[in-house]
Amino acid sequence: MLETIHILNYLLPLLYVAVFAVYLTDFYKDKPALHNIKRIFLFVTLIIHTIYLVLWTIHFDHPPITTKFEIFSVLAFSIGFSYFLIELSTDIRATGTFILAISIIFQVISTLFIEDVIDVPEVLKNRLLGLHVISALCGYTGVTISAVYALLFTVQYKRIKLNQFGLVFNRLPSLELLEKLAVSSIMVGFALLTIAILIGTIWLPSAFPNFSYLDPKLLATGVVWLFYGAGLIVRFTTGLYGKKFMTYSIAGFIIAMISLGITGIIGSTFHQFSK
Repeated sequence: MLETIHILNYLLPLLYVAVFAVYLTDFYKDKPALHNIKRIFLFVTLIIHTIYLVLWTIHFDHPPITTKFEIFSVLAFSIGFSYFLIELSTDIRATGTFILAISIIFQVISTLFIEDVIDVPEVLKNRLLGLHVISALCGYTGVTISAVYALLFTVQYKRIKLNQFGLVFNRLPSLELLEKLAVSSIMVGFALLTIAILIGTIWLPSAFPNFSYLDPKLLATGVVWLFYGAGLIVRFTTGLYGKKFMTYSIAGFIIAMISLGITGIIGSTFHQFSK
C-alpha cells in the first residue's frame, strides 16, 4: 500500500496540471467538445485524490492533517472539489483555470516535502480534532475562492471602465455574478471558520495538556475570522457593495495567507501544542 501511496503522491501534481491545461485550452478556444471533457478530467482527478487521502489515512492510521505538508494536499483537494461543486451548481465553466491553479501550487508543495508520519500521538487521531482541522481548511478554501472571484471582478471592472471588450471580458461571468460568487464563498468560509473556532475553544483545552489560546494558528484564524466577520456585518448593514467589497475580500485573503505563512514557518504541525 505504501508504494501505491507514493505513486499517487507524485501522480497528483501531474493530474492537476493536466486538468489545468484542459481548462486553459477551453478558456481560449471555447470549444463545445472540451466543456464536458474538462469536467470529467477534474472529476477523475478528485476521485484519485480521494483514494490517495483514504489510503494515507488507513496506512498511517491518522488523517493527513498532522503536518503542514499533509494539510497542503487536503487544501488542494478541498479547493478542487469546492470548484467542482460550484461548476455543477452554476454551470459557470470559465473560472476554473484561475481557481485550479491554486490546487496545483498546494499539491506540488505537498508532493515535494511530505514525509511518512507513522507515529503520532493518539489525540491526533481523534475525530473532533479532524473535524476542527477540516472545518478550518474548508473555511480557508472558501475565502481563497472568494478572493479569486474578487480578483476576476476587479479585472472585469477595469476592462469595462477602459472599454476593453476582448477575450477575457467575453469569457468571464458578469460583474453581478462574480460578486455573488465571491460573497457566497466568504459566507461559507466564515461559517466553517466559526465551527473550527468553536471546536477549538471547547474541546482542544481538554485534549492537549499544553494547550494555549496564544497558539499562532489559533490567533491567525481568529484574526481572519474577525476581519471577514466585520466585512460581512458592514456589507449587510451599510451596503458595502461592488468594487469596495471585492477589494476588502482580496485584502482579507492577503491577511490570511500572510498569517498562515508566518505560522507555517514557526511550526511543522497544525498547532504548536500538538507536537
